[in-house]
Amino acid sequence: MSKVKIITDSCSDLPAEIVDSYDIDFLSIEVNINNRVYYDRADLQPEDFYNLIEKETDVPRTSRITPGKFLEVYKKGLAEYEQLLVIAFSSKLSGILESAVLAKNELNSEQERIKIIDSRAASVGQGLLVYQAAKWLQQGRNLETVVQNLMDDASRLEHIFAVGDLEMLKRGGRISKTKAVMASVLNIKPILHIQDGQILPHDKVRGKKRMISYLLNEIEKKADQPESQIIALTYSQNKEYALKLKDQIESRFKPQEIFISEIGAAVGSHAGPGTLAVVFKNSKKVADPELY
Repeated sequence: MSKVKIITDSCSDLPAEIVDSYDIDFLSIEVNINNRVYYDRADLQPEDFYNLIEKETDVPRTSRITPGKFLEVYKKGLAEYEQLLVIAFSSKLSGILESAVLAKNELNSEQERIKIIDSRAASVGQGLLVYQAAKWLQQGRNLETVVQNLMDDASRLEHIFAVGDLEMLKRGGRISKTKAVMASVLNIKPILHIQDGQILPHDKVRGKKRMISYLLNEIEKKADQPESQIIALTYSQNKEYALKLKDQIESRFKPQEIFISEIGAAVGSHAGPGTLAVVFKNSKKVADPELY
């Protein structure tokens, strides 16, 4: 029997090559668009999602993964692996973590074989934790050590998002129509960040080009030895800017590694197109992840 199976959800926005290379159990989020249900990154790839929502006026609706689905995955995993490690999307943004824990509680004597982390992270922040865990396990570290290291990393994980298009935020009721129109007229791009699992306003810049310089400066100010880190980038319909940011991070900070991924339908239903984000380890604590 193999040792540890990692389970996560598609809110992690992990690139398919990482999921496949490390045999990660990747649960797709349901997305309802105009009364049709799709599965994020299964039958609805990011590019197709953004093309689709351009034609629709309805706001895409996401559904959390059910306890029943987690239970099914747990039973299959426990038959093949000694232990399961679930790295879940922030509990302050979704009920996915609750479903994962409820399913674990159904397993009675098998519960000790399942570790669940409320990552307090989102998108490639969550994905970065999954990727790092997979690399450590492949190197032969035991699960207890991996969990301890993950909890430390998650507590210092900095997410900075530059939002390029306010249409989805307006349609989802997160900002008023008046604010959206004014921001569009003035070419203002809101900067958001995640603080202990919650998305909060952080700053604003004017124009897309300044998004890149702002994100670079945030790394400069906050990152803990960026040259020894894996830094994650994500984007939605602005790959050109993401690649420019990647090149400048490599040139300026020379990190251990950068991985880049497009935001999928689960997160993109709320963030919308034009978003550019960077995730890295802060030198200070910014979150309180929990272990179940």
